[in-house]
Parts: sequence; structure tokens; C-alpha cells
Amino acid sequence: MEALIRAAMKERGISFEEVLHSALRAGLDQGKTERSRYAQKTYSLGEAHSFRCSKALAAAAALEDEERDRRNALRK
Repeated sequence: MEALIRAAMKERGISFEEVLHSALRAGLDQGKTERSRYAQKTYSLGEAHSFRCSKALAAAAALEDEERDRRNALRK
């Protein structure tokens, strides 16, 4: 690999760094292909009739209250 870089340096009359950068750019440009956009498949989970999302804060508060009451009952 070093021999190829040194030969390119002599042939083009440029520095090692410039040869290396141009080789990297050429390699990266060569591998470009058109990619299709990724699409995630989705599935219906159905409706949750027993729980309304609009009441989520009230439900969380009720669960916390129940847990607090349970802990207080265990202390007594």
C-alpha cells in the first residue's frame, strides 16, 4: 500500500497527505449507491376500552394513592 502511495506522490508531484486524502475521497465516492428510504412496519394494537389516555394523570395519582395507603397500612 505504501508503494502505491509513494508512486502516486512521484507521479502527481503532491504530498503524502494530499495523495491519501484524494485516495480516500475516490474510494468513498465510488461506493455511493442510491438507497431506498427505510419504512417501519406498523401494526394495530387495537383499542383499549378500559383505559382512557385523557385520564392518565388521574389514573397515575390514584395508583400512587393506593400504594401510599398500602405502605401506611403495613407500618401500623
